[in-house]
This record gives sequence, structure tokens and C-alpha cells, in this order.
Amino acid sequence: MSTVTDVQTLRNYVGGEFRQAAVTSTLEDRDPATGELAAYVPLSGEADVDQAVRAARDAFPSWRGTPPQQRARAMMALREALDEHREELGGLVTADMGKTLDDALGEVGRGIESVEAAIGIPHLMKGENLEGVARGLDVEMVRQPVGVVAAITPFNFPAMIPLWFLPFAVACGNTFILKPSERDPRPSVRIFEVIAEREIFPPGVVNLVHGARDAVTAILDHDDIDAISFVGQASTARMVATRSAQTGKRVQALGGAKNSLVVMPDADLDKSVPAILQSSFGAAGQRCLAGSVLVAVGDEARQNEVRDALKAAAEALTTGAGADPATDVCPMVGPDSRERAERMVGEAEAAGAGLVLDGRIGGGDAGAMLAPTIVETDDHDSDMAREEIFGPVLAFVRAGDMDAALEFVNGSRYGNSGSIFTQSGDAVRQYRYGVEAGMLGVNIGVPAPVAWFPFSGWKDSLDGDLHANGSDAVEFYTRKKVVTSRW
Repeated sequence: MSTVTDVQTLRNYVGGEFRQAAVTSTLEDRDPATGELAAYVPLSGEADVDQAVRAARDAFPSWRGTPPQQRARAMMALREALDEHREELGGLVTADMGKTLDDALGEVGRGIESVEAAIGIPHLMKGENLEGVARGLDVEMVRQPVGVVAAITPFNFPAMIPLWFLPFAVACGNTFILKPSERDPRPSVRIFEVIAEREIFPPGVVNLVHGARDAVTAILDHDDIDAISFVGQASTARMVATRSAQTGKRVQALGGAKNSLVVMPDADLDKSVPAILQSSFGAAGQRCLAGSVLVAVGDEARQNEVRDALKAAAEALTTGAGADPATDVCPMVGPDSRERAERMVGEAEAAGAGLVLDGRIGGGDAGAMLAPTIVETDDHDSDMAREEIFGPVLAFVRAGDMDAALEFVNGSRYGNSGSIFTQSGDAVRQYRYGVEAGMLGVNIGVPAPVAWFPFSGWKDSLDGDLHANGSDAVEFYTRKKVVTSRW
């Protein structure tokens, strides 16, 4: 166990070096399983953000002029460096955010895939041309980088989501500033340490600023930041998008979710239930693709069969520290998150919902433990059925047929993802045509796209037009320039 004197205050990374923040106020970063103090996180403000922006702005002309194939080679070097530190980064994700080691390693792997996708930037950035649009006239379209871009990332994927943005932004010729979550920033710090150790980028191309609200406000208001990428809850995403628009910034703001899992009468429960449990309770439900509502389709007997199978399987899951190989359900990121989830369960129960499985176990050593919880509600407009909980809490609702299931699913203000469990191709076709969500799974609990495809949420799950990853990332981090020529 670390003593207070062993605990360091994290530093920002600006202009190719780690620097103490200009502020003295800090937050505590604690292990969500044990409560052990791991680091102090500086609450950087306007001056610290301005330092990073100046470094990025100074580095931009030279980096923009670096040939795309050389930027791609930097991505290759980053990919190799991250792969060599894969186990270490996974361990940091477990220690800082809490998820199981297998889940953490999977997160790191997905982040590395985004770097691999960005290696193709010499092909992805290619423009277009049309010869002879009129006699003696040619037209060509080229892509150029936007400038200085910033990313504000959440706690639930402290390694992967920063790696959604950094590789594509930098490969496209932009310079980059990361503001990681103040709740678990150590995986991001280690990524930047690896970058510094290998000297992968020139000074100022990538920068890191710790902080919370003041740092975010400074990023949103800074005149020399040209684009912002954000992932977080829906209300904050809307604020980021609105404020970015007011200050003339390009923005992609990925918001919240309330994802439904539709279980048809012909679903194979032996295969479906494990996928549903992983979706709903893996990472303690703290994924933007977590299945948080189960829609059981069919007659009452079949619906009860689905409910009882879920309850029996969820009761067998082990809740504990992410570092313990026996753990199925890890802690939530902190006691406040667990308290909010439990409060919503209590409110649903008081309003008449049925408690199929009660996972309230007192919080554990650090106050962040909540075991799998299943709540059946007949009120399809209740908070339990409609609002994001972001914990290991699964709402159970009933629908008589596919039309009723789609009516419920599409009644959500969110449209991040959804899945259907069935053996019927006709049901799948009806579902994928009619459902209002951007990422779909067929007999898959967590339909996470690989990095070569966009992370394509709909409705209140996205503010902006372009998503993270895939061709959308290249579109977002470049501007088009069209040249009409007569010689």
C-alpha cells in the first residue's frame, strides 16, 4: 500500500516535455476496488490550456508539411510501442478504472486497432479530380488538416477512447491536445510517456492537459483550437457542441445511451444469455454500448422463461476487484456512481417496479461495488426504462411482438446501439430496417465496430455530423479544398 508521501501529482505534457501544472488544486485518483490513493490530478485551468495550445500551434506548420507517408510511419512506431506495453497499459486500466484485466486488455487492443487504421492515411487522405469539366478546365479536390484539435475523453475507456482520436488527428496532419478524464488519467499518462520515451512525434505535436471543468471551459473558449472531439454524457455533449458552435469550432460530441436488447421467442437462450450478461454487467455496465434494457418478445410464459434464465445466470456471477481472475463484475468507477445507480433502483422499486435481482451489497471496501441488478418495469416511460444509469442494472420490459418491441426501442431519445437475439432471418431484416440506432448486433451483446468503421450513434447519442473512427475520422480531421484550373 502506498503512503501519502509516495503519491505523486501528475504532470501535463506540453511541447515535448512533462511540466507541473500552474495550479495547486488537485483531485484524488483512487483505486475503485481498494480505495487506495494512487495519484493527485492537477485541476489545470486557462493558463495550462493556453500553454498546450501555443505549443500545438507552433508545431502545426512543420507537422502539416510532413509527408503523409512519414506521418504514417510515426503511426507504425506508435503501434509497435503500444503493443510492447499492452500488458502494462491493461493493468493500469484495471487499477485506475476498475474493469477486469481481460476487459482492460481488450480495451487496449481496440485502441491499438485505431492506430493501425490510421496507418493507412496516405490512402485515406487522397482527394479527387475531374479532368475536362469544360473546355480547358480541370477540377481537383484535396484534403488538408484542420489545425489544432483537442479531445475530451471519459473515464470508462481511459486507454481506448484517447486512441480513437489521437492517431487519426495526428496522421491527418493536425496537432493534438488531450484532456483525459480526471477520474482515471493514468493510462493516458503512460501512453504519453511511451511517446516521449520513443520520441515518436516532434515537440508540440501531441500534448496532454489534466483537469476538470475549468480545463474543459478553457478548451471550448480558446480561439486557437479549431476542432473538438468529445465523449461523455448526453447533457455535456450538447453543451460541448453548443459552445463549440458559438466559438466557431468543428465538433463531434458523442453522448449517452440506453441500449435495448430484443430477445425474440425463437432465441437460443443457452447462447443468448451469456452474451446478454456480458453486455449488461461487463465493466459494471459502464460502457456506452452496454445493453441496459432487455425487451422480451412473445407470450407471458416465454417472457418469464427469459427473465428466470437471466436471473439464474446473473446470480452466479462474481462481483469483486478487477485484478482478481475470479471476478465477473468489477467495481464501478467510484462510490458516487454506485450511489446514483442504487438511488435509481430504489426509486423504481418505490414506483411499483419489480426487483427481479437485488445487487445492492453495501459497496465493498471502496464503496464502489454493485452486483448485477435486474428490475422489471411495466412503465415504459419511467427513468428505469428510459434514462441512462451507467451501472450493472438491467431493466426488463415485455413486448408482445416485433412491432411492439420496435415501438418501445424507438421511443428512446437515444440511438447509440441495439441488439436482437433470434434464429430468424426475417426478424433480423425487419429489425435492422426499422430500428433507430446506429450500431446493431445480431446475436451479439456488444456490437462495437472495429476501427475501420465509424462509431455511429444516432439521435441524442451524437451531437454533430461525423462520428469517431473509420472514414468519418478522416472527414472530421480534414478540410476540403477545391481547385478549378485553366492553363
